Amino acid sequence: MDLGIAGKRALVCASSKGLGRGCAEALAEAGVDLVLNARGAEALEATAQDIRARYGVTVTAIAGDITKDADRARVLDAAGDIDILVTNAGGPPPGKWADWTRDDFIRALDANMLTPIALMTALMPAMIDRGWGRVVNITSQSVKAPIPQLGLSNAARTGLTGYVAGTARQVAAYGVTVNNLLPGSHDTDRAVALEKGVATAQNVSLDEARKIRCKSIPSGRYGTITEFGATCAFLCSQHAGFIVGQNILLDGGQTSATI
Repeated sequence: MDLGIAGKRALVCASSKGLGRGCAEALAEAGVDLVLNARGAEALEATAQDIRARYGVTVTAIAGDITKDADRARVLDAAGDIDILVTNAGGPPPGKWADWTRDDFIRALDANMLTPIALMTALMPAMIDRGWGRVVNITSQSVKAPIPQLGLSNAARTGLTGYVAGTARQVAAYGVTVNNLLPGSHDTDRAVALEKGVATAQNVSLDEARKIRCKSIPSGRYGTITEFGATCAFLCSQHAGFIVGQNILLDGGQTSATI
């Protein structure tokens, strides 16, 4: 399927690896020029070089911590006109409710709620002026069904979800869509970190921890960054203009809900 977005320009956050990279590759395959951001300069440039070589699109790599005002301003200044925004950030560490401090919550809010809002605030006015734009926020299945040990993520990402619910309906008439992708367990560094928690808690090997986690997924496996990226690219396409303010699960059926 031709997604109809060749020649568009996208900013993809946390895109040196994992889900962000999967989204960047899918957009590049559709002919979208990219601005990639991540904190690690070496890994980011390696990803940029690989995508340039494979897809022939223009890729600009800007290393920096997008949650910091100065770095975010630098990324936005270098990015220029952006048609597609994909926000993404690693989740806060797991833990227990009694252990989290105010500072822990502020860090979670900065990464998983306030930074995506700041990026949307900066980029959507120009999208509105041009009459077209796409925003996809990578959040988590936990906004549909909370994960007890991920309270920091539950709180911050649900806050972003509430913001998007109203904002998406304010900008839709201008040709700008805002939606959220809710990943479950995918084969990324985040999955390995959670496996380590299971291994420690249950005194099992990492391989056993992975098997335990996969048993809770009806599909019996982790998702891949390729299939995640393809879903993101479709939401960014010309065919998705009637999808507004939605929270789309990619979790292999793990979230048990009728609606």
